[in-house]
Amino acid sequence: MEDRIALPILYRDDDLVVVLKPSGLLAVPGRGAENRDCVVARVKALLPECIDHPAVHRLDMDTSGLMVLALTADAHRGLSRQFHDRETEKRYVALLDGELAGHEGTIELPFRLDVENRPHQIYDPVHGKTGITHWKKLAVENGRTRVEFRPVTGRTHQLRLHAASTHGLGIPILGDRLYGAGTGQGRLRLHASFLSFAHPRSGERLEFHSDPPF
Repeated sequence: MEDRIALPILYRDDDLVVVLKPSGLLAVPGRGAENRDCVVARVKALLPECIDHPAVHRLDMDTSGLMVLALTADAHRGLSRQFHDRETEKRYVALLDGELAGHEGTIELPFRLDVENRPHQIYDPVHGKTGITHWKKLAVENGRTRVEFRPVTGRTHQLRLHAASTHGLGIPILGDRLYGAGTGQGRLRLHASFLSFAHPRSGERLEFHSDPPF
């Protein structure tokens, strides 16, 4: 049972908690009893004083890294507003499954849910909503490219689609089983490495860093 509730806690006070989500773990509960284990469930098990719905943002199941969760209703309102109004700062590190020619840039790509193939997102310049991501090449390692992503918007699968689409970088993230050649759960090389926001009570700017495990 300990493995089912273990979750690295990087910061905690009376209002919020910052945790390190492992790849392969849901951020919030999914449908069915087999999908109840998630970051939210583990936080509630570890911190019984937590509100029922503490999540203020999400990471994909196969994405690892930093998440902040609210412990009170007031903190939830304050943090949710910051994410909605784009007052937070997020950075990700990814390993692309190939060599990228460019050095840095911005991707602005309209996309939407593929209703015939959920949960895939697809490029759609007519009906899609635009996702915006700044990117920078960090290194080339054995034929693969390490990049930093700084998303402006926070749409579902945004970084994964922006990497894989021929209208974006054209190279999927290593281990991506939806948009690349990944074959197993928890192998996506995408890590939420930096998170900054204002404390919902004090207004103090908080910053958290996490090195990727790859």
